[in-house]
Amino acid sequence: MALWKSVPFACILLPLFGAAVCSVLPRRAARAWAMGLIAAVAGLSCFFLAKMTAFDAAYPYRMGHYDAPIGNMLRAGPLEAVLGVLFSLLTLVCALGGGSRIREDLTEGRQGLYHTLLLLMTAALMAQVYTDDLFTAYVFVEIMTIAGCGLIAVRSGPGRSLVAAVRYMIMNLIGSALFLLGIILLYDLTGHLLMSSIHEALQAPAGAGNFDIPLTVVVALLCAGLAAKSALFPFHAWVPDAYATATPASAALLASLVSKSYIVVLLKVLFRVIGPAYIEASGVDNILFLFGVVGMLAGSVVAIRVPDVKRMVAWSSVAQIGYIYMALGLMTGAGAAAAVFHIIAHAAAKSVLFLSVDKLCEASEGHEFIGKLRGAGYRSPLAGAAFTVGALSLVGIPLLGGFTTKLNLARAVLDLGGAHAWAGLICLTLSTLLNVLYMLRTVLVLWSHPDRAPEAPQSSRAGGALAVSLGALMAANFLIFFFAQPLMDVINRGFALFS
Repeated sequence: MALWKSVPFACILLPLFGAAVCSVLPRRAARAWAMGLIAAVAGLSCFFLAKMTAFDAAYPYRMGHYDAPIGNMLRAGPLEAVLGVLFSLLTLVCALGGGSRIREDLTEGRQGLYHTLLLLMTAALMAQVYTDDLFTAYVFVEIMTIAGCGLIAVRSGPGRSLVAAVRYMIMNLIGSALFLLGIILLYDLTGHLLMSSIHEALQAPAGAGNFDIPLTVVVALLCAGLAAKSALFPFHAWVPDAYATATPASAALLASLVSKSYIVVLLKVLFRVIGPAYIEASGVDNILFLFGVVGMLAGSVVAIRVPDVKRMVAWSSVAQIGYIYMALGLMTGAGAAAAVFHIIAHAAAKSVLFLSVDKLCEASEGHEFIGKLRGAGYRSPLAGAAFTVGALSLVGIPLLGGFTTKLNLARAVLDLGGAHAWAGLICLTLSTLLNVLYMLRTVLVLWSHPDRAPEAPQSSRAGGALAVSLGALMAANFLIFFFAQPLMDVINRGFALFS
């Protein structure tokens, strides 16, 4: 096997073992070590995507000395390569952009711990992208849960972040328990943990038609567990506090990457492990579609009523998760590709929103109420421009990635036809109108001249690392639009090799 095919394994192993080293390093050395390793993972991921685009095939990677079904396996293809680049690059950009606030929000003794957790999260993200083993996926789901909880709770100051971390942990442990129970029952049915082996066992004549009831229970447990962890409505109660109280880098990572990584695992369960035929026969696709459209509307309605800008951005994440589940509920190749594209576009938009909104609040004497942010765009122009780009992308304005993702979703529901097409288009239109109400309202407030201009502290000007991060993320939102077709081509080719 060519050496470059070991890149997925290296992208998991480097941050995993690097976290152990990071835990014993002093504060500054821990930051440099963590940023260096994440940058290395991002570089390897970009190199791997270039190789996979030319290779245009998927391959299994054996971990250890034993082949399947005994040994543990990774699986890599164009789709996994795209997601690996997304997760690693955004982790790097968010951590660099939020670096100054990490130093402000955390005591010196906790900063090394923060970067250790960041490396664990990076390893878990890459493992969920590349693993072909359900139990390995569960192990790294739990590592992700612990890292995510730590990234919220590690913030110094009042106990709001600790309460938010406890809520996050409770909901995620419930989701983990459901997910693990589904894996146990699936192993009992098939005797396998590797995704490809499970699928073969379910398709075998001995298993055909004999697993209908228990397999329905398994699918329900797996979907419910991952839905709770990814904050699908109504399993979203932990989102507003977790995102609003975490340090900006943590909020950006949790909203743009962590919740999406669980959806990547769900994508594997639906299309690689169980298969679309059984999902459609069991009616689970209709349930996913229903919860998706309800989440799209419910998250947007609440976001309109929330006066706190950070909580408004957090609630918009609930609506955006609904878009992804609506697309998955179609159980078509077009729907799955639209879901993956939305994961990419939303990750870029949400990251820039959470990194910029904190600077806008800082430029408004620390106020977080939307009405108190009048003129904040003039006091912190780069942050104001970044927030505007992210907000317009989520609304679906042309020239930004959010426009293409909504166009892809509309095409996917139209291709399916029937009641799904009408329901999907109506809810997509209503949700977009609601997006306009709360996102554009906030943008107008930011660029309105205030009656009395608050004193903007010197720190309200974006520092070098934050300026580079915001600039990169703004550019990404435009590039996703202009390179939408090549990106969709890679996603479609990867998805064709995915199952």
